[in-house]
Amino acid sequence: MAKLTKNQKVALSKHDLGKEFGLTDAAKIVKDITFTKFDASVDIDVRLGIDPKKSDQMVRGVVALPHGTGKTVRVLVLCTPDKEQDAKDAGAEYVGLDEYIQKIEGGWVDVDVIITMPTVMAKVGKLGKILGPRNLMPNPKSGTVTLDVGKAVKEVKAGKIDFKADKTGIIHASIGKVSFSPEKLAENAQEILQTLSKLKPSSAKGTYFKSIHLSSTMSAGVTVDKGSIAGI
Repeated sequence: MAKLTKNQKVALSKHDLGKEFGLTDAAKIVKDITFTKFDASVDIDVRLGIDPKKSDQMVRGVVALPHGTGKTVRVLVLCTPDKEQDAKDAGAEYVGLDEYIQKIEGGWVDVDVIITMPTVMAKVGKLGKILGPRNLMPNPKSGTVTLDVGKAVKEVKAGKIDFKADKTGIIHASIGKVSFSPEKLAENAQEILQTLSKLKPSSAKGTYFKSIHLSSTMSAGVTVDKGSIAGI
């Protein structure tokens, strides 16, 4: 068994991580047991009672976090010249089309979100093998394929994120930073959970929310009491 670090021993002496907690209390504990020198991200992991291998049970969606993620999101907009100024005015770091497609084909993917237009998807679609594995491929369901690129950029910058169940049926998403207050972290988590509740596949049987955990980049996971959350 691996040795516990000094900080891990302190954390375990403060809290019984074998128990379940309400969202706000769980967020407080995550903050309390995080000892990184940087402002670590706080994540939520939700195990769903779905079979991701069945297409009618795949859970994917978007949510606008009320308090954002605390991250600086680097946005690339692949668009026609008439939309370039809208994208720039909205705050996109990179704007263009053919030159960025060539850069991506050459291995450049130094962005967090890519937004494009339906009219240029034929060109962007060629990048699927590069962008797909990095979860960067624009998708109409996530709002990243749209004619209103300016609005899409503003939404992403304000804290709109997309999520997708992995092959084991778990949703992983960032809900902020350790520097956020417990209340803000809890409200962001609540927003994701309520969105997931609305996306429950009709073909999914049994318990939908199997487990919910909060953790930071370097902390242990804290189990959330599902019964304490309204609206799920």
